[in-house]
Amino acid sequence: MATDIKDAAHAVGAAAVMRLLPARPRLLALGEPTHGEDALLDLRNELFRQLVEQEGYRTITIESDCMMGLVVDDYVTSGTGTLDEVMERGFSHGFGASEANRQLVGWMREYNEGRPASERLRFAGFDGPLEITGAASPRRALTALHGYLSARVDAALLPCTAEALDRLLGADDRWTNPEAMLDPARSVGQSAEAGQLRLLADDLVALLDAQTPHLLATESRDDWDRAHLYGRTATGLLRHHYWMADASPARMSRLCALRDVMMAHNLLALAARGPALVHAHNLHLQRAKSTMGMWQGPVEWWSAGALVGARLGEGYAFVATALGTIRHRGVDTPPPDTVEGLLYALPDDRCVVDAPRLATALGDTRPAPRVSPWFGYVPFDPACLADSDGIVFVKDVP
Repeated sequence: MATDIKDAAHAVGAAAVMRLLPARPRLLALGEPTHGEDALLDLRNELFRQLVEQEGYRTITIESDCMMGLVVDDYVTSGTGTLDEVMERGFSHGFGASEANRQLVGWMREYNEGRPASERLRFAGFDGPLEITGAASPRRALTALHGYLSARVDAALLPCTAEALDRLLGADDRWTNPEAMLDPARSVGQSAEAGQLRLLADDLVALLDAQTPHLLATESRDDWDRAHLYGRTATGLLRHHYWMADASPARMSRLCALRDVMMAHNLLALAARGPALVHAHNLHLQRAKSTMGMWQGPVEWWSAGALVGARLGEGYAFVATALGTIRHRGVDTPPPDTVEGLLYALPDDRCVVDAPRLATALGDTRPAPRVSPWFGYVPFDPACLADSDGIVFVKDVP
């Protein structure tokens, strides 16, 4: 069996990844089992550069705020702003502090220099404006959508004025109160004003759809795409806030699911534009149901990858990342009967593993699930072997 496992592993590179797949997928997703390790992001950057240059991918999207990501896209496509400003204002979750992310953005900008628009790389965040502690105000997305439409269609068609939106939105700190995540009663998501805003957001998105022939005939496709991003974000945030005010036992499972629904809608929109490379936590990209322990107990939901994979079929591919050790986090050599332990015995420091072939090599042997001593690292779930197209294995994170 050891020989069979070795035969399933190959040197890391774009060619090795593509050999795992029947054809170039519309969305090629690379997962990570923990955030904040630049060694993993350096490997991501290396792979993504190769996939851009060898396979023609033109969009790179990561698990970051989709609205903030517009700042990065403007920079890499047209040089708007400075790299320092972009790293400060273009990323959520603290990802702008990563040197590897800075290098990725800088490389994308350099790649685009002198190239025609059709050949330039695009950047996108595909997460909603959400943190584990709460959700953003819908103000930015909702007013941007209203502003786009009010400049382009007859005012009589608009369901409300900008002043009416502002009055209903109120102060932003009503929406971002951090106490609302633990106490549903502190959320404004089921207030009368929020209910009116949900209806208005729906009407504005419907108007955007109804005016598509006029808008595409007179405006750029990029502006129209951004308006739809505003619409998806506004309706998604208002839906999320509504269920933040829910006190039922299913509250956190529903909120996790709604976040990944927002992610999936953004990914499908990017796939419609062209082939894209995706990077996020394994839990957001795997095809199996995701599970996580939270303060009120375990929650489970269908990830963005599961939702997108169900829609795109072979147009979606998922390659997980698994780790041997992160010693500075207390994650030491994996037990030999785990997936990580089996791969740790291989001679290479990192490799691309054919997950279905590994599953076949294991036969009836079922690897044990690994238990992490650090909450920030989620080990590879052996039950996901059959649902993964491949695994990038990194033996040791420095």
